[in-house]
Amino acid sequence: MTTSDPTQRTAEARAAFLASLHSVGAQGDAELQARAQDIHTSAAALARQEAGVAKQTDALAQQTAQYQQMADESRGKLKEIGDVQNWAEMIERDLLVLEETMRIVDDEAAQGTGGNGKVEGRRRRWL
Repeated sequence: MTTSDPTQRTAEARAAFLASLHSVGAQGDAELQARAQDIHTSAAALARQEAGVAKQTDALAQQTAQYQQMADESRGKLKEIGDVQNWAEMIERDLLVLEETMRIVDDEAAQGTGGNGKVEGRRRRWL
């Protein structure tokens, strides 16, 4: 059944061409739909990850604030320790001066003279 009618041949060629275009379009459409689905899936995963990172960032900020508070408290305590140490060193120096003074007094008393050349019968207690 060969037809030589040009109109029919044109109609058949047109139908074959449209079928070919439809096939190519359907294939491209399927690929684009798959890509769009991947993009939506990835976007959802990224949104979940972003929420997780934001939550972890908030937790880290809270922990950093706690560490900062602890560092500030420790700095204050170290300052207090430094003040106590300074106070203790001053007391130690004063005690050394008193000890040396008492040694001098004891030496003079052992020699039988006070600071003015007189013999003192008893030693004074300074404390």
